[in-house]
Amino acid sequence: MQVFRGFKHPGLAPACALTIGNFDGVHRGHQAMLALLRSEAQQRGVPSCVLTFEPHPRDYFAKLTRQPDLAPARVGTFRDKVADLAHSGVDQVVVLPFNAALAAQSPQEFVQQVLLDGLGAKYVLVGDDFRFGAKRAGDYALLDAAGTAHGFDVARMNSYEVHGLRVSSSAVREALAAGRMGEAAQLLGRPYRVSGHIVHGRKLGRSLGFRTLNLRFAHWKPATSGIFVVQVHGLAPQPIAGVANFGVRPSLDANDVNGGRVLLETHCLDWPASLGAEGGYGKIVSVELLHKLHDELKYNGLDALTQGIQRDCIETRAWLSARI
Repeated sequence: MQVFRGFKHPGLAPACALTIGNFDGVHRGHQAMLALLRSEAQQRGVPSCVLTFEPHPRDYFAKLTRQPDLAPARVGTFRDKVADLAHSGVDQVVVLPFNAALAAQSPQEFVQQVLLDGLGAKYVLVGDDFRFGAKRAGDYALLDAAGTAHGFDVARMNSYEVHGLRVSSSAVREALAAGRMGEAAQLLGRPYRVSGHIVHGRKLGRSLGFRTLNLRFAHWKPATSGIFVVQVHGLAPQPIAGVANFGVRPSLDANDVNGGRVLLETHCLDWPASLGAEGGYGKIVSVELLHKLHDELKYNGLDALTQGIQRDCIETRAWLSARI
């Protein structure tokens, strides 16, 4: 799969079958849509293409209006979104910066400048709630009429349901916010995970006897937070069980090396001896959050923090043993 930022790239196909969206989490509804897109692309002899946006349009307007509550909680990182789209068999992804110019485009300008001139769309597949253009003025009827006028096919995919529940990014966010990791996994079609490079932290954990590997979550508003039972993929041939703190670590000084940013800190219950003490740094790993133990807690001192981590490790081993 090829990833392009913008349209002006020689490797970008001159025509495509296209779908448009933010694809936060790439849940089972997205996966069904992408399967249909691949089929339609194959019938037309063109590559399948996803058009997505960074930042999320609602992030843009939240910052513009200084109303951070308008920004949606982020399910996945950009890295995870791209990896999930590649796993779904998409041929190319085009990432457009959502900025003032794009926000001001009328629906007609979006069709001409983005769909036709930019991407050469021959087929456009959208969800049942799709809106586009300035002030969300464009709807499916307008897009369908534009397709008739300009010679591209337009299709709409109805909602996808799992056990009677409509699958959507909002539903995934709600499950994650409530700590219902099993429900989130049903909606996603896999356990919820965060991936990235292992980075250096304050190295407090090793002084307490609980070495951690640290992943940064770039967005300031993750869809979930707390203490979790996890599995780490990418360090050894088999996944490694662990316990993780996902959030801003309220027991630590906000001026620590990570500057109060959102971090996923994972203590592996059995660290691979082959890696050595420093062998994890720079590796790309994927951490699956299987079960939430509790919310983040603010401990009164390092002794209390150490005791809290010990309890979390005991609970993690008990939860994992009950699953065997």
